[in-house]
Amino acid sequence: MHHHHLGRVLDPRHPRAPAFGDALPLDPSPETLAFLARRRSAPALTLAAPAPSPEELEDLLTLAARVPDHGKLAPWRFIILEGAGKARFVQQLEALAAGRADAAKLTAKLGKLKAPPLAVAVVSRTVTGEIPAWEQLMSAGAVCTTLTYAALAMGYGANWITDWYAYDEEAKTVLGLGDYEQVAGYVFLGTATEAPQERQRPDVKALTTRF
Repeated sequence: MHHHHLGRVLDPRHPRAPAFGDALPLDPSPETLAFLARRRSAPALTLAAPAPSPEELEDLLTLAARVPDHGKLAPWRFIILEGAGKARFVQQLEALAAGRADAAKLTAKLGKLKAPPLAVAVVSRTVTGEIPAWEQLMSAGAVCTTLTYAALAMGYGANWITDWYAYDEEAKTVLGLGDYEQVAGYVFLGTATEAPQERQRPDVKALTTRF
């Protein structure tokens, strides 16, 4: 298998990461616009192996970290859930769910976490200072979006979800979150076993006014 890194990549699917201070003139990219026009998340339950390789995942996280980030705080981090670690996480969440009043419902919702071979928890970590927390949270959302889009552009299926285990305090402890940390999203990655179907899209004209 050919190992590659963004800094020295020959594969055109993986652009070379620029060095600090490089001039970055942007060429028009009709391919990107065509991709965005058809972009569709793959339902989590349809995601199966293979998942992105470790090298591909490194590329995806590198691309996801190129989001707008006021103050250059990088107010987010990644937790990779795969293989035995992911199975252990699911088991601990099942044990948590079993003790709750709505145990059956909470356990059923873990199906989306179980199916995909790979999950990335994007953790928002708010840094105290001049940059409003709201902007830091939105940057974490941009990371989730970019990670999802990059994985789709790489040919994998991807889905950004939150569920009870993103918000539950005990579940957050299981994941290892600290104070001022929360899950911006679980991005599930794998190969889509069926093509997702187009869903209803917003009426953009109805949502747009001119000041």
